[in-house]
Amino acid sequence: MEFVAEYGLFLVKSITVVLAIVVVIVAVAVVSSRSRKSSKGHIEVRKVNDSIQAMENALVETVLDADQQKELLKAEKRKQKEKQKQKKKQRKQSKSEGTDQESTERAPRTYVLDFKGDIQASAVTHLREEITAVLTMAEEPDEVLLRLESAGGMVHSYGLGASQLMRIVDKKISLIVAVDKVAASGGYLMACIANRIIAAPFAILGSIGVVAQIPNFHRLLKKNEIDVDVITAGEYKRTLTVFGENTEKGRKKFTEELENVHSLFKNFVSENRTAVNIAEVSTGEAWYGTDALERNLVDELKTSDDYVFEQCRTRDVFQVSFVEDKSKVDKLLERISLTITDSLGKSLLEMLHNRNLFK
Repeated sequence: MEFVAEYGLFLVKSITVVLAIVVVIVAVAVVSSRSRKSSKGHIEVRKVNDSIQAMENALVETVLDADQQKELLKAEKRKQKEKQKQKKKQRKQSKSEGTDQESTERAPRTYVLDFKGDIQASAVTHLREEITAVLTMAEEPDEVLLRLESAGGMVHSYGLGASQLMRIVDKKISLIVAVDKVAASGGYLMACIANRIIAAPFAILGSIGVVAQIPNFHRLLKKNEIDVDVITAGEYKRTLTVFGENTEKGRKKFTEELENVHSLFKNFVSENRTAVNIAEVSTGEAWYGTDALERNLVDELKTSDDYVFEQCRTRDVFQVSFVEDKSKVDKLLERISLTITDSLGKSLLEMLHNRNLFK
């Protein structure tokens, strides 16, 4: 029995190792396939009002008894009649004033977009498509809500993200940015474009600063008698290098370049958030929502969920997403990856559950 137990343990370990290797291979294949994939995709739109109404209906059916449901239904019918009266009144008014009947009748709209930023701000690829789609329909009474989450990253990438948001503001469409978790550095660079910023009490905002970190292996290479030639054309083509010998002149120039970027960052925030004391908030520090409100980095403490729920009472709220089209190969690889990962997880759980068999 002892031999059987040891062999069983060996077999489980072998299967685990093989499955882990297969998972890595499949994951690499998926990433490689995605990197080759074009940015073709389509826009998906979901009416948030319907989702909230469905949740409300489910609760009503479960929580309220039959009599209470009837009373609620009567109250809803009265409300609908009142709305119809208001619409008729608006039609008469629009005819007498000669205004556009359709724009008078329809409810204002809120378009909800999501941005989850990484170091390269790669989500801008989708964001630009979503903004283009929204601007084909949005009119001045409408607004755009961007639920933003980012700790920052590359200056030029987040600068492009800010430029995309500027397209909304330039069209005179109100832009609200909601920060539930973090909008720091490049994330705040994008957020400050908004006409209004709301944030959760413990969301992190700010970090208006610039940082760069470059390792240097010159002394290690020199110790091992390894030469690295860094050949440039232009005095400041390379200020600091990873393998070459860095000079004080190069460090000074690199610092100047960082300071220049920081100045651009500060000026950008000042232009878009005029109430901010830029000298106070541009130290590179970040603040939680309550402290950020005191420093005028945000306009109100509120979660995006609260804001969306409130808007659904008076507006038509639509969530707009750009979804990349996946090839059959991509779908197959992802399915295999999920299947193997699931099987591996189950095997490990079973092994842990039955570990007493291998003692």
